[in-house]
Amino acid sequence: MKNIKLLLVLLAFPLLTFGQSLPGLAPGQNSTQKPVLHGKNWMAITGKPLAATAGASIFQKGGNAIDAACAMLAATATMWDVLSWGGETQALIYHPELKKVIAINALGYAPTGATVDFYKSQGMEYPPAYGPLAATTPGTPGGLMTMLAEYGTMSLEEVLAPAMQLAKGYPIEAQTANSIENGKERIKQWPYSKKVFLTHLGEEREAPEPGEIFVQEDLYQTLKKLVDTEKEALANGKSRKEAIYAAYDRFYKGDIAKEIVRGTREQGGLFTESDLANWAVKIEEPLMVNYKGIDVYKLQEWTQGPALLQSLNILENFDLKNMGYNSAEYLHTVYQAMNLAFADRDFYYSDPAFEPKSPIEGLLSKEYAKQRAQLIKDKNDPNMGPGDPYPFQGGTNPFKNQLENQGESIAEYTHTEPLQGPSDPYFDEFFSGTTSIQAVDKDGWVVSVTPSGGWVPAVIAGNTGVGLSQRMQSFVLDEKLNPYNLPEPGKRPRVTLTPSLALKDGKPFLSFAVQGGDSQDQNLLQFFLNVVEFDMNVQEAVEAANMNSLQMQSSFGAHEIKPGHMILREDTPNWIRAELVKKGYKMEFWPRTSGPINAIWFDWKHGSFWGGSSNYGEDYGIGW
Repeated sequence: MKNIKLLLVLLAFPLLTFGQSLPGLAPGQNSTQKPVLHGKNWMAITGKPLAATAGASIFQKGGNAIDAACAMLAATATMWDVLSWGGETQALIYHPELKKVIAINALGYAPTGATVDFYKSQGMEYPPAYGPLAATTPGTPGGLMTMLAEYGTMSLEEVLAPAMQLAKGYPIEAQTANSIENGKERIKQWPYSKKVFLTHLGEEREAPEPGEIFVQEDLYQTLKKLVDTEKEALANGKSRKEAIYAAYDRFYKGDIAKEIVRGTREQGGLFTESDLANWAVKIEEPLMVNYKGIDVYKLQEWTQGPALLQSLNILENFDLKNMGYNSAEYLHTVYQAMNLAFADRDFYYSDPAFEPKSPIEGLLSKEYAKQRAQLIKDKNDPNMGPGDPYPFQGGTNPFKNQLENQGESIAEYTHTEPLQGPSDPYFDEFFSGTTSIQAVDKDGWVVSVTPSGGWVPAVIAGNTGVGLSQRMQSFVLDEKLNPYNLPEPGKRPRVTLTPSLALKDGKPFLSFAVQGGDSQDQNLLQFFLNVVEFDMNVQEAVEAANMNSLQMQSSFGAHEIKPGHMILREDTPNWIRAELVKKGYKMEFWPRTSGPINAIWFDWKHGSFWGGSSNYGEDYGIGW
């Protein structure tokens, strides 16, 4: 299930502070609930302690940051850390020899037959959130093997060893075990999922108990097949890289692929063998904007990442520091900037390999940002819509008429029912979880990864142990919402997943990512501003009180919108609350609002790394 579930459990308990001060003091003065991580040789941070340990073990054996990141990815996928092996992987890599940032696109695509007409013929208004018809083709195995082959140093066998040990049996943590129990009625619909997850079928509790040794023999055999293929290729004189790609081919073109297709189709899915064979990882150029001398990198517009870049471009027109951290004026300004950027995300972002192509050059134009910034007034605008970036890239908008009527088009998706606090089902979709992985080493390799897909309850594809993605739901079927992001075979949906890297003076400055759905780039934007504008250290910045806007289309389920709604931390002063009410906001107050952010800051003065890991959930880091 999604990591928000653990958050809801933790909200019931009092907070313990690290140090003597309490939250709410001036930035730079408040202590943190977890200490800063320090290291000079390497650092490994991810969503589970066991997975962070897997990364640390690879570093201790001489691996680089890519090797460690791949081991952590394999471990988190095996542990169902809100993802599985059939999900998707997105990464940004800083290559110290080339001195450039490289983007990894390992997002699966829509299978044969997955069209607007098909889903509508099934009586659907949008692709389903669960089940075999929610699945894009598996991306994580290809992403892992591509990163390892191209930029790692170790064998696939070495990197997969921790995950294979976990698959043979590990003490399952309460979060995942309880997610299985909560999702068991769905799980029972899918025979291979039922076989793996419901270890006590027919008893009152059918899921594993917390701490029970959870065994995934089918998954172990799948991973063993990959390792065996690599070994055979090496024995036949192939290079390390060639041997890893031989394993890649077995997954996507060999007997593993055949079983994935068979098992998926048996359960009502659309996969064909050609779908898996023709899919490929893309090594891409990332997008970048400069914010006050810092180059900030995100993935292309098949993710929501450019929304953070657009927000920075808009906010560059305001004096945020003088507004004061989390003042009413600051919160209002950031909220409005995000609304403008997310309105563009919702209308324009899509897979750039397909027509019509998103007008990304115009969207990231500084002049376009100035135009958008002028729309920010004293009160919230609940009808904030997308702009027209085409003139800023010398073009004409092909959907101008539709753009002018956008307010009417989205009205039917506006969510008007009152929310019931953090436990409201609305937030299950809004904060749809994932995990994040951060790794660095002394040689200069930096990796930021946001993998996801195949969370519990997931459809397991036949006897492979591979849980399938649910990412088809990020497409829309109504072209009035987004004429660019409609499903068709071979097309990638526009996803929320969004790793981040920032360089300053040509050197790594910050590596950061967060789990969650539509909240990701909201939390990452404010984390970045916490460091850059308010001089917080990396742990203070990941724990600091953030604001979350609900005034954008959800990327999941029914794609609902809640204009003017804002989530704030419960220690927000009354006078700030009163000012925000005057500005037209409806507010929810939660004990924690920072998102589970993981990040690494580079201390070039002392030649060390500072790591920050979220103060709730199970995120964990190790440095040396």
